[in-house]
Amino acid sequence: MRAVRKDVTVQVATHRKPRQRSLSGHTARTAATLALAGVATATGFDGTGHAEPELTPGQVRAEVNRLYREAETATEKYDGAEEQSSAAQRRIAGLQDQAARRQQRLSSARDALGTIAAAQYRDGGVDPAWQLALSSDPDRYLDDAAFAERAGHRQAAAVSRVRDQLREIERLRGAARIELKSLRSRQAELNRQKRTVTGKLDEARRLLARLTPRQRTEVTDADGGSRHVSRSATGPREPMRTGAFPAVTARAAAAVAYAYGKLGTPYVWGATGPNAFDCSGLVQAAYRSAGISLPRTTYAQIAAGRRVARSELQPGDLVFFYSGISHVGIYVGNGQMIHAPNPSAPVRLAPVDQMPFAGATRVA
Repeated sequence: MRAVRKDVTVQVATHRKPRQRSLSGHTARTAATLALAGVATATGFDGTGHAEPELTPGQVRAEVNRLYREAETATEKYDGAEEQSSAAQRRIAGLQDQAARRQQRLSSARDALGTIAAAQYRDGGVDPAWQLALSSDPDRYLDDAAFAERAGHRQAAAVSRVRDQLREIERLRGAARIELKSLRSRQAELNRQKRTVTGKLDEARRLLARLTPRQRTEVTDADGGSRHVSRSATGPREPMRTGAFPAVTARAAAAVAYAYGKLGTPYVWGATGPNAFDCSGLVQAAYRSAGISLPRTTYAQIAAGRRVARSELQPGDLVFFYSGISHVGIYVGNGQMIHAPNPSAPVRLAPVDQMPFAGATRVA
């Protein structure tokens, strides 16, 4: 009988469903690691699987151009945040300067109150009626009392001035706190856009590094742009002939001349010259040289002048591209513009129709 019970016990133990236990702590991390390792092995991410697929130069060009466009969009946002950050810093400096001047006025008003208080202390603060009764010279006392009354008015005015200065200083400090908060927000935006730009550009560089030097040249020159010639080798350029464009102003001609003088200058995102530019930085610098102040970003530059149709373009007009208005160049005539394309190409001549046209603006 004892043997039979033992067999039954064994059978029950054998068929008992094991209790489920939740994974936690080290056990869960170990399981997750093993699972990821299994996925990596199955998909070839373990370093011994499949290599990255080979891309044709055309595919690399398309991907690099996409990355450059995305980087340029982020660059314009960076430029805008930088401009707003600089403006906030200037406003903070102005508020601090105003507060310092107010503080000086407050000190002067407090000194005046101190003088009045000291005089009252010396007089003992005796009630005026008693001073009249005890005075040996009532007529003189009455003259002095009239003076004291006027002094009392001056004291009240001095107190009012102190209060006004204190209120104004507090207002200035409150405005400065608001500007400081805005500045920190702009600086955070700057850092976000900087990370985006550098990430896109690094990815584009990695793609280009997979090509041979000849293929890289083909990719970077395949955007239709004229290959740049060293400025030192070009000699003086023929002046722009304005006869074919009677409405071209001297300032527009000066901006075009500046742009020609910068052919071959490297593209650097966020740069405004004189030795490197991004697209909107080149436009801003060209017109600054002609005595016209333009906003920093493409989004603001397109609204800075009078919009013109593509068929009405004249040298000096700003031409904008892509639906997001993320790129700009300076029209120089004959269907050509000068622009700062991207990090793989310096400032160069290029046909206007090489990119999706978004609009044009005449600022001079």
